[in-house]
Amino acid sequence: MGELVLIRHGETEWSLSGQHTSYTDLPLTEDGEAQARGLAPLLAARHISAVLVSPMRRARDTAELAGLDRVRIDPGLHEWDYGGYEGVTTRDILRGRPGWDLWTDGVVPGPEGHPGETPEQIGGRADRVLARVEAAFANGDGGDVVLVAHSHFLRVLTARRLGLPPADGALFQLATGTVSRLGSEHGRHVLTAWNRLP
Repeated sequence: MGELVLIRHGETEWSLSGQHTSYTDLPLTEDGEAQARGLAPLLAARHISAVLVSPMRRARDTAELAGLDRVRIDPGLHEWDYGGYEGVTTRDILRGRPGWDLWTDGVVPGPEGHPGETPEQIGGRADRVLARVEAAFANGDGGDVVLVAHSHFLRVLTARRLGLPPADGALFQLATGTVSRLGSEHGRHVLTAWNRLP
């Protein structure tokens, strides 16, 4: 069986400024596009059976620039819904809410359709994506399954893949335009590479 390959999309204006970005559909910056193109050599030598991509433009463009084809859009891969913290930096949140931590305190409700998500809700969504990943492995030809998505969501998904609670995604820092891999050893899911830059 192949590995689960995780790709965080390339840089956007808001990832550069530290603004929380979930449902705002920002394009990649020029540097973000270069980051995405730089992933192609890391992926070219891999045997890939399936590619699942977030519906957001920044993830779709990253997949295309990285040379991935036959992609399937998976709405479950969208970023954590930050609710009322969309577009706001952690520093600004802390001014009004000292001691706040996304991983334990969650977010405040946002506009209609964006009530925000708790770590547990993100964990449930990650588990559903992982069930689709397992189906892709079972129906594939022994190659890798690639996910192109977003930092906080991929961090939660990693925690869940390793049998950890969703809030333990806090342990896995993830930069833009990076490749990470989850494999197995002695029947247990393990990290095989993390946060690798081109």
